[in-house]
Amino acid sequence: MLTGKRILLVIGGGIAAFKALDLIRRLREQGATVTPVLTPAAEQFVTPLSVSALAASKVYRDLFDLTDEAEMGHIELSRAADLVVVAPATANLMGRMAAGMADDLATTLLMATDKPVMIVPAMNVRMWEHPATQRNLATLRADGIRVVGPDQGPMACGEFGPGRLAEVPEIVAAIDAFFADGPLKGRHILVTSGPTHEPIDPVRYIANRSSGAQGTAIAAALRDLGARVSFVTGPADVPPPEGVDVIRVQTAREMLEAVRAALPADAAVMAAAVADWRVANASGAKMKKDGTGRAPALEFAENPDILRTVCEAPDRPALVVGFAAETGDAQGDVVAHATAKRARKGCDWILANDVSPATGIMGGSENAVTLIYAEGAESWPRLTKTETARRLAARIADALT
Repeated sequence: MLTGKRILLVIGGGIAAFKALDLIRRLREQGATVTPVLTPAAEQFVTPLSVSALAASKVYRDLFDLTDEAEMGHIELSRAADLVVVAPATANLMGRMAAGMADDLATTLLMATDKPVMIVPAMNVRMWEHPATQRNLATLRADGIRVVGPDQGPMACGEFGPGRLAEVPEIVAAIDAFFADGPLKGRHILVTSGPTHEPIDPVRYIANRSSGAQGTAIAAALRDLGARVSFVTGPADVPPPEGVDVIRVQTAREMLEAVRAALPADAAVMAAAVADWRVANASGAKMKKDGTGRAPALEFAENPDILRTVCEAPDRPALVVGFAAETGDAQGDVVAHATAKRARKGCDWILANDVSPATGIMGGSENAVTLIYAEGAESWPRLTKTETARRLAARIADALT
């Protein structure tokens, strides 16, 4: 799929830099040409010789190398590729990119390029969660830079959480998806998925029963049609699809912030099962039984309405698709409730389904939906969630093209 594609690979400093060697190997196995650029920090983790041997290419390192500038100036180098990939993208490198700095070869290339850029962040979990990193990430996304990962797991430093470099197959899949031809190529689509968890105390939470399977399938189907997908997911049971920009959240308020940061988009598919309420008096410590037999009094506050917020946003997507999971006694009741919800929220389409326990849809592998729009409604047969997602993705492609 990557035969003849030219990748300019910027390798940032960090222990994850060693994975760039495997990335080079896999990209070349798919037929891509890889031109590597090493930052000074990256040379502390991988050697120019190993990178050059795997890439079968010269390694570029110094902005002021007279030979390199004579043979291929940094401006030409920045524009001779089909895609620029930064892996790993450290907190420092992301910050310099967001600030528009050009003080070494890597950042100068990134400033001078007129080609698409994809970054693969990797850093300590605290650095990833730091407000400065999140501000820089939002800036880079707003600039149109594609983001892959990071994954969640154990760190080399001994901590656990988000910040691990995405696995190499996931990076390759994202690059494959970028080059894939399809009716949605060049389109940016936002997808929300999974439940939200609203804390009661550090141990307990309230949530909706959602596996995230349908939202995940939708994101994958849109990716397969060539879209760039921003996938905002709560703590789902199923892993996110490869080749999409994954933004993990816990609460409804975090999801709203992530959705706002992901806009603008050509379309939004709001498949997440967002908790309608949160605990207003959540405890900072685990609530204990006091021996009286009385349960603690929980006070609830309404969560933000993410779907309506997107519909009313100044940069509203051209197509907004909502979901209505109902438990009516008959499909007609479900459709009536969903039709009213579509009008109330202001979305273009809404998919209604009956999630009563007897249907087996909530948490299951199949779905039966009715697509409701301004002109009417159409009921789809019971399909696998993957087939439902593909049918919806095809309809979205028709609407946007």
